[in-house]
Amino acid sequence: MKLKKLFVPLLAGMLFLGGTSGAIAEELLRTITVTGRGEEAIATSLSEVRLGVEVRGATATQVQADIAKRSNQVVDFLKSKNVAKLTTTGINLQPEYDYNNGDRRLIGYLATNTVSFEVPTAQAGSLMDEAVKAGATRIDGISFRATDAALAEAEKTALAEAAQDARTQAQTVLTALGLSPQEIVQIQVNGAAPPTPIFKTMDAVRTMALESAAPSPVEGGEQTVNASVTLTIRY
Repeated sequence: MKLKKLFVPLLAGMLFLGGTSGAIAEELLRTITVTGRGEEAIATSLSEVRLGVEVRGATATQVQADIAKRSNQVVDFLKSKNVAKLTTTGINLQPEYDYNNGDRRLIGYLATNTVSFEVPTAQAGSLMDEAVKAGATRIDGISFRATDAALAEAEKTALAEAAQDARTQAQTVLTALGLSPQEIVQIQVNGAAPPTPIFKTMDAVRTMALESAAPSPVEGGEQTVNASVTLTIRY
């Protein structure tokens, strides 16, 4: 008899819990999931310049000595201008041949030494012109980007726009269906994608230089920060 008395309350409890679980499951089914997107354009203000020295000569020793001298002159100049992130990006020495009727004849050597550095975009044009006077013989290209602080602010704005976009989408759909949004039950921040720096090739730099006497004009343009936020809202 005692076993039977215990069994009845347990069974009643199980039925109660089962009913509660069903209610929770039904409530969870009454949700809408939407993804909002935000976009913020931001002006670039920093330029990463890639330039270098190229030397040709009859012997490897001569070419190596010449490029070392000219490269040091360029690097010393850049250091005197307090450029940021000054880095050697490539050093190369290779033979050059003349091919004629299947024959190969050594005609000399070619050496290159390239560096990259970062400066405010407003200074990039005049600094490149001065670097050429200091001994640089090639400009491989320029990348433009916004400052870290400006990018961080743009990411915050884009995320806020994405969250509001998601809420607006949910409100529009539910209103059209005659339903009312309740609380947000889940938030997924997909983040703000860091924008890719804007790159201009050597040909673009040459074109800019030809369009103006001096200094070479440099315009960075804008970067775009994109963000997305996913909301699950009960109705």
